[in-house]
Amino acid sequence: MKRFRLLLSITLVSVSIGAKAQNEFLLPEKFYLQKGDKLPMHIIASDDFTKQTEIKFQQDKIQSVFMYEGKKKIDLSNVVSGADSIVSYPINEDGLTLISMTTKPAANEMSRSKFLRSLDADDPDNIADKVKNSNQLFYKERYTYYMKTLVQVGEPGGKAFDKPLHDDYEIILKENPYKFNYGDDISAQINFKGKPVSAAVVMLYIKTAGGNLFPQKLSSDASGMIYFKLSREGVYILSSRHSAQIKDKDADFESWHTSYIFAFSSSNEMPNTYREFGFGNKH
Repeated sequence: MKRFRLLLSITLVSVSIGAKAQNEFLLPEKFYLQKGDKLPMHIIASDDFTKQTEIKFQQDKIQSVFMYEGKKKIDLSNVVSGADSIVSYPINEDGLTLISMTTKPAANEMSRSKFLRSLDADDPDNIADKVKNSNQLFYKERYTYYMKTLVQVGEPGGKAFDKPLHDDYEIILKENPYKFNYGDDISAQINFKGKPVSAAVVMLYIKTAGGNLFPQKLSSDASGMIYFKLSREGVYILSSRHSAQIKDKDADFESWHTSYIFAFSSSNEMPNTYREFGFGNKH
């Protein structure tokens, strides 16, 4: 049995509004817990994890937040009733625990040039061409974040890792990373409104001890699958964005952001504090 515990700490970083749009992620301080432990969670905003800032939990901006323990689905909306930068909830079941959070749709108006800069470099949804062929000066984008994080409590049993939540845009792991070893292959399904998405660009960020960051760009195949290896010990962050032009009086485009975070270690012993991951030493 692995007896290590992974504790993440987060530094508040002042991030200016740059060319790329920031994504939001649900990040736990601990990935390895024991039954009865409290799980502290943060929302962070980042574009590439070289810098990040912390977002407060605000109930009026959160559509839902659930914890899946075994066969239990626990509504945590009452836990985020304030405007705190951290929420904590006790874990009462052994095995894998999945926490999901969905934000309410929000809109942001940008100039044409700023909107173009905010698009992903690959632009898999061909939004840039639509904007460039238009003479519109300002664009309003409506966006929603679907965030997942997976932690281990005691032994890594259960099927929480591949539980489909039927989010509009969703990453679903097909293997349990907490049971795997160094070099093993992991796959995930990318779905939009329940159907596989081909050619979806998915960024994989691995944060290792020492705070080193290893990004990798993945693309889903015709069946909506991506594949990658557990190549390093650390925090694994999968992130993808899907955008579409819409006919709506309140927005010109809509974007759906999805993320999935878990940890991997093949060691028997790990440090108890993880400022080495580069998220800081606040806690």
